[in-house]
Order: sequence, then C-alpha cells, then structure tokens
Amino acid sequence: MLSENFMDIMEEIFTKIEQRLMLPLPGQEAQKLMMPTSGHSMDRFSIEVKKGAKEGGVLLLLYPKNKKIYFALTQRHTYNGAHSGQISFPGGKVEAADATIIDTALRETEEEIGVPSKNIRVIGRLTDLYIIASHFNVRPVVGVATTQPAFNLDAREVSQLIEVSLQELLNDNLVEEKELIVRNHIINTPFFNFNGFHVWGATAMMLAEFKEIVKVVGS
Repeated sequence: MLSENFMDIMEEIFTKIEQRLMLPLPGQEAQKLMMPTSGHSMDRFSIEVKKGAKEGGVLLLLYPKNKKIYFALTQRHTYNGAHSGQISFPGGKVEAADATIIDTALRETEEEIGVPSKNIRVIGRLTDLYIIASHFNVRPVVGVATTQPAFNLDAREVSQLIEVSLQELLNDNLVEEKELIVRNHIINTPFFNFNGFHVWGATAMMLAEFKEIVKVVGS
C-alpha cells in the first residue's frame, strides 16, 4: 500500500506536469536531441506532420510503483518485418470508431497492455511527429493512473512490458549513441539504455521532449 505522503507527492507531480503541458511545449528542439541523423539525404524522421499521412495515437502512461513514478513501454515480437522487436509506447492506428486521437491512444493501451481506459486520466499531449518510413503522423497523449496497473499483455502484439522510472529517464548517463544500417545508409542513433533495452527513433524523440518537461517540473 502506498503511503499517504507519497500519494500527495505523486499527485503534486502529476498536477505540475499537467499544468506544464498546457503551456507551449519544448517541441522540435527537444525531439531533435534524440533524432537519428545521417550523412546522406535519407532521414527516417521528419519533424513536421504530413497532410494525408496515416494517423496514430500512443500513450505515455504514468503510474506509481514502489514509491516511484514509472511509465510503460512495450516490445514487439521478433519477426520478418519493419517493426520487429520495436520498443514503443502502447498505441496504434486510428480506427473509424475513434472520435479523437485520445480515444485511439486509450483504446490501443487497453487492447495491448490491459489497462482500462476508465482507470486513466488524460493530462495532456506532447508534440506530434511524422515518420517517413511508415508514413505515419504519431500523436502522443500523456495519461496518469493513481494506482499501479494490473497489466494484461496481448500476447499477439506485445512480447514484453518494459517499466521505466522517471529517475531513469532523467539520468543523462543512460543516453548513448550507436551506428545502425538502415536501407543501406549508416545512421548515427542516440538511444536511451534502460536496463539493456535500447529505445531509439520516434519513441526516444517523444521521450526527449517529455524529459525536458519533467526537468522543468522538478526544478
């Protein structure tokens, strides 16, 4: 059982993050801190959203665990495809029944990791970004749960759940860089090393922006 003192602190942090999300966001400059770069003209990521691209919503879900605040990432199964082993936020493509991008993010989160939408309070949005390789506008939503979720993973979509604390996100020593070969080009790729899980690309770019927000909240 969480202590009342921690609950108060957690609620204060959630409120501060919510208030900060109402202000102008760090945006592209923060995203670019974790953007893969190439010496060639090919870039996998383009900051600006594109008209006519497919639309997707993802959820950065904050919740308490062991008297710390965590967020959840998912890893896909290994297969012969573009997203093999990918680590990302719960989320997916907009469906016809979704009234808003928030509905998409909540629905996908419930489907993928089993957290009911009714247990999540949405507190804001991060900056959208466009992924050239998949022709997707990704629109990140931030939500909170005041109790530790009882995760129930969709075995078809999710290989495992990766739980990361805000302390880990704020630890600059966990930011590293490596070279990857993508479509016959070498790209320099910043990534977060969360206990051996390498989080890069669009997810890392969204986390970079959220990290800037948490840094301001905690200062």
